[in-house]
Amino acid sequence: MLLPRLICFLLASLTITAALGQSAAADTARLRHHLVALTTTPEARNYLHEASLNQAADYIGTELSAAGARRTEQAYTVQGSTYRNVVGSFGPEQGPRLIIGAHYDVCGKQPGADDNGTGVAALLELARLLGQQPNLPYHIELVAYTLEEPPFFRTKYMGSYVHAQQLHQDKVPVKGMIALEMLGYFDDRKGSQDYPISPLQFVYGSRGNYVTVAQKFGNGRFGRQFARLYKQRASLPVKRFKAPAWLPGIDFSDHLNYWQFGYSAVLLTDTAFYRNKHYHEPTDTINRLDMRRLGLSVDALLAVVLTM
Repeated sequence: MLLPRLICFLLASLTITAALGQSAAADTARLRHHLVALTTTPEARNYLHEASLNQAADYIGTELSAAGARRTEQAYTVQGSTYRNVVGSFGPEQGPRLIIGAHYDVCGKQPGADDNGTGVAALLELARLLGQQPNLPYHIELVAYTLEEPPFFRTKYMGSYVHAQQLHQDKVPVKGMIALEMLGYFDDRKGSQDYPISPLQFVYGSRGNYVTVAQKFGNGRFGRQFARLYKQRASLPVKRFKAPAWLPGIDFSDHLNYWQFGYSAVLLTDTAFYRNKHYHEPTDTINRLDMRRLGLSVDALLAVVLTM
């Protein structure tokens, strides 16, 4: 049994390598460029500053179109103001969709480089790489969400709730969802990584040098498959974390709204405030980020998307 499995694994690896090609690797200069664009709006890109949110949305939309995506928008009104999800689609228009999303708004008055400039930058670089792939086998939908942050977190006004609800109402078949939430902050020092329950450090280590795929128990086949493949394909350390939905932090992003509508969804993250102490602070700036490892996280994501 071992030899046939080994042969299958090697053939799959060769197929992925051929599909990726020599040019399909994340460009760290482009990632930095996206982060600069997102963190230099006239005002912080939060719900109080519609002009800055719209500037970020326009930039995201332009980049998705430049990558070759079929660009659409999902606008909705909250308390008399209009907010926008920006969507870019690749692959065949029909059939089950893979949703990959990241929110572009911030909490309060801060640049939000890691939270969540890195998630959006990763989304845009993934779009560029997907645009280079011929004959994608299924529908891939990239979504930049608005209003993930307080005061709208855990409400029906979150952009991801609006998006997931529409999918459900339209009875759209969904393979699964991946939320990109803070992917650029790493710390190799001992003791740099915290956990919601302190004994977890003995399982996952005390160094903040990895990305994690987090999901709840009972998340379905997609979650298991994605976590396994991402760990296999990544060139940086990856921890797979599964826990009850009530554990603090396990649902602290846009994937929670897909769970509400019965979709399998995972969180890909640098663990946010469990590592990055500049979370929701004015000090969440680009100079604290690791572009190389952010790029590696995108490379692994592309490899998995082309494999599934």
